[in-house]
Parts: sequence; structure tokens; C-alpha cells
Amino acid sequence: MALKAGVVGAAGYAGVELVRRLLEHPDFELAAITSDSDAGVALSKIYPAFAGITDIEFSNHDTDVLRECDAVFLAVPHTAAMSRVPDLLEAGVSCFDLSADYRLKDQATYEAWYAPHTSPELLERAAFGLPEITRAELDRAAADRAAGTPALVACAGCYPTATSLASYPAVSAGIVEGVVQVQAISGVTGAGRKCNERTHFCGADENLEAYGAGTHRHTPEIEQILGLPGRIVFIPHLAPLGRGLLSTVTMQLTEQAAADFSLAAMLERYTAFYEASPFVQVLPEGVLPRTKSVQGSNCAHVGLAWAKETRTLIGIGAIDNLCKGAAAQAVQCANIVFGLDEQAGLAHMANPV
Repeated sequence: MALKAGVVGAAGYAGVELVRRLLEHPDFELAAITSDSDAGVALSKIYPAFAGITDIEFSNHDTDVLRECDAVFLAVPHTAAMSRVPDLLEAGVSCFDLSADYRLKDQATYEAWYAPHTSPELLERAAFGLPEITRAELDRAAADRAAGTPALVACAGCYPTATSLASYPAVSAGIVEGVVQVQAISGVTGAGRKCNERTHFCGADENLEAYGAGTHRHTPEIEQILGLPGRIVFIPHLAPLGRGLLSTVTMQLTEQAAADFSLAAMLERYTAFYEASPFVQVLPEGVLPRTKSVQGSNCAHVGLAWAKETRTLIGIGAIDNLCKGAAAQAVQCANIVFGLDEQAGLAHMANPV
């Protein structure tokens, strides 16, 4: 029998990408999609791409159907998920949260960057959803779910995903010293469906700008993944793209590591690290990632460069912010937790044009 799935916040960009992935999934049946402002409206009316594909309508967020699901995906703003997750878990529903509400293990850190947490007892329980790096946590959640305890997965954010995939194999080797600089660029869909002055066409078109420099909320998440508290300088940028994200990470190596550094050897390390990761492609020497090469897929492309004079390793990661950075990654995590083929329902091939 198919596993029943619900999507809370399905009218947003990440939410509707989840809907698309679940409708195409061989093992999940989409049982409910919610949006308080669109309740009773057909999905195909808001997103005509679904015309002839499904006649499903939006329900209110409090629909009882969610409590009857096997899995609920929450694509809602930060602080909104924590008001719904405890009740769903109590009903035996596994939750996959795309917001930041359960990503940070430390309550004080979460509250310093976001807001007071109303279910801090769940922070340690939550498995962090970045399969290529935190697979052990997802495997633990899968074992718990199989034993009768519903899973809670806090899916990694888009910027932390691209940044961590581009840098973790080097950082985990213990050869990076000092401050790690992250310059990352995202398409406008990363800001969500609601428009503001920055994301309005007239503001975003033919414009590049940095925002949240040194203060962006993804900073502590990147620090947690990489194990580098207080050592990340993160500067995100908005580009006039619909979707796509490119993160460039500059890491200064220790003198000892730099003395006998070989870019070929480092690429071999990255390739070996991601050997069992079907969605990460390490590019050959001299080839660097492009957002177009991953658009529409759950794949991440990782490339490396070396600046010898400053002992700086440059890691670059490209993902589709709505796919590997949000919806598709959540489905990948759900596949693992429910013991399915990790690649089920997910695209490897990007849009060629």
C-alpha cells in the first residue's frame, strides 16, 4: 500500500515543488495539501501546470487528514512548524520540516537567531536532514520509526546544503584553519512566494545585491554542520534567477597541509567521500559548477580550485534551491526514513536548457 503524505504550506514555492515530487513518487500517495488562504481552491487553479494531472484541492492547515498520514512535510515559515509538529508526532505521523525550527540542536542558539522555542524537548530528537553528511542521524530515525516511534527530520537549509557539500570533506580532515568565508548567490524563489521590494521584478531584474551580511540566520546552521562555531563569515546574495544557488567557500589550509597540497589528491578525497552519495557529483579538475547544470534536479555539483599564494582551498557547490535545497532533499530524507530506495521519485537529470 502507498504511504499517505501531506504537505503543509503547499501553495508556496518549496511546498508546490514537494507536491510535484510526491505526485510522481512511486511509494507515496498525496492525501492532503494545505493553505489557509487557498482552502477549497484547486491546486491547478493556482498552478496551471497541474491541470489534467490532479484534481486535489487545498485544505486548511488544521485538517484532520494530516493526522491520518504516514508523513507530513512542512513547508512553512520559521516558527510556524513548531506549533504543529508536536501534535502530529503524538498522532504517530512522521514529520519532515523544511523550516529552521528543529535544525539547531542548542535551544539558546535557536532563540538568539529566531524566537522563543515552544517545543525545545524535540531539538535533540530531531534528525538533521542532509543525507550526505548526517546519514547516521537519518538511519537512527529510520530505526526508531520502524520500531513504532514517528520520525522528526529537520531538513537542511538551501545555503547550508550547498556550502557544506562544498567544504565538509576538507574541513572534516582537520586541515582548515581560521575563518571560513562563504559567498553564496541564490535565485529569487529562495525568498518565498510573498513579494517584497527586493524580490519584486523591478527590484530583482538586472540586479545583484548582498543581504544579511554577517547576520544571516543560516550562519549558525553552517557552523553546526561543519563543527566550526564562531568561524563562519556568511554573505548571501540575491541574483535575478528564478531558481538556482551557488556557494563559494574559501578555506585557508594549515601550513603543513599546504606544503604538500595536491588539488588532484583533494579531488580524490572529495570523490571518495561522496562515493556512496548518488546525488553529489564531484567535477574534474578545471571544471567548476554552474547552476544551470543542476536546475530541476536533486543533484549537487561540487568543484575545487587552489590559490597557492594564500594557502586557500576554494570549494564551490551548485544546487537547485527548491530541489536539493528544499523539497527534493526532504523527499530524499523521507525515502531513507521509510526504508525506500533513496532515489525514488527524484530526478538526476537537470533541465538541459
